[in-house]
Amino acid sequence: MILLKYDIEENMDYTRLIRKNILALEPYSTARDEFKGGDISVWLDANESPYQNGVNRYPDPHQKTLKLRISSLFAMPAESIFVGGAGSDEAIDLTFRIFCQPGVDNAVAITPSYGVYSVAAAINDVELREVELGAGFSLPVERILAATDDRTKLIWICSPNNPTGNAFPKEEILRIADSFGGMVVVDEAYGDFSDRGSMLPEISGRGNIIVLRTFSKAWGMAGLRCGMAFADPAVIAYYDRVKYPYNMSSRVQREILERIEKGTGGHVGEIKSERIRLAEGLAEARCVLEVYPSDANFLLVRVIDADDVYSWLTDNGVIVRNRSRLPLCAGALRITVGTPEENDATLRLMKEYSPKKY
Repeated sequence: MILLKYDIEENMDYTRLIRKNILALEPYSTARDEFKGGDISVWLDANESPYQNGVNRYPDPHQKTLKLRISSLFAMPAESIFVGGAGSDEAIDLTFRIFCQPGVDNAVAITPSYGVYSVAAAINDVELREVELGAGFSLPVERILAATDDRTKLIWICSPNNPTGNAFPKEEILRIADSFGGMVVVDEAYGDFSDRGSMLPEISGRGNIIVLRTFSKAWGMAGLRCGMAFADPAVIAYYDRVKYPYNMSSRVQREILERIEKGTGGHVGEIKSERIRLAEGLAEARCVLEVYPSDANFLLVRVIDADDVYSWLTDNGVIVRNRSRLPLCAGALRITVGTPEENDATLRLMKEYSPKKY
C-alpha cells in the first residue's frame, strides 16, 4: 500500500483532496441567495410566474427547513448535511466530481456491491479498482488498503452491503479510515435495518469519513428520491457549491417533512422480524442451498438453478433480483423482505418449485 502524499499523521484538512477547479469554483448564485431577508410582498427577482398555483415559485435551494429536521432526526449539525434530489445517487456522483480529477485519480470499492459506484466512476472518467470481499463476504481491510496509491482519492464501502446484506464491523471501517489519506465513503442506505450501529458519530473525530443515508428504504420514500451525505462541514460546503441550484422541488421537500413526522409506522421492526421468518422458511425449500445472514431488508439466497427459479417466480407473479452473474454470487437471488402476505406467497412458490415439473 502506498498512502496518499498527504501526511495523515497530522490533523490534516481533507479539503486539500478536492480538485483545484472545484476549490476555485464560484457557485451559481440564485435570486434567493442574494436576498438577505425583509418584508417583501412583491417578488420580481427570479423571473417566475406571478400567478399563484402552489409551485410557481422556486424552491429553497438549500433545503434549510428540511436540513434542520434531518439534523434533529440523525443528531447531526445541519451544516454537516447535504440533501440530494436523486436519492443517494446524486451524492455518489458529486463525490467523484468533487474529489477525483478525470483521467488522473482513482477510487477503490469492494465487489460485489452497489453498481452505481462503477457507473458514476465511468461517467466521471475515474478508474475504479474493485477488491473482492473475503470469506463469508467479509471486509478485506488489508487488500483494500493495498489497492490504493498516491492517486487514490476515495474508498467506497457499502454497509450493510448490497447485494450480500451483511454490515461490516465498525472497527474495521475505522482501521481503513485511520490508515488512508483520502476520503472513506460509507453508504448506509440499509443502515436502519442493522443493529451494528452507524458511522455517523465518527464524523466529528475524522474529517475523512463521508456517510450516505437515504429515505428510500426504511422510510418508504423511494418515489420521492431523497438521499443525504453527512460529513465535516468544510467538506459538505463543496457539495453545496457543485450541486445544481434547485436540486429538490418544493413539493418533495414538503412531503418529506410531512412523512418524517409520521415516522416509519413500525415497518422497520416488522421487516426485521419478517426477515428472520423469511430466512427460516426459505431454508426449508428444496431448491435453496444457502440463505446468507442479512443486516438489510433483503436476503441473498443461493439456489440450485438461479435462472430457472427466477423464471418460475416471475411467471407466477413474484419478481426478485437475479444476482448470479456478480462476483461471488453465482447461483444467488436477492429477495427483498415484503409484507407478511407477500413473503407467504414467495415461500409457497419456492417450496412448490420443482425442476421436473417446470
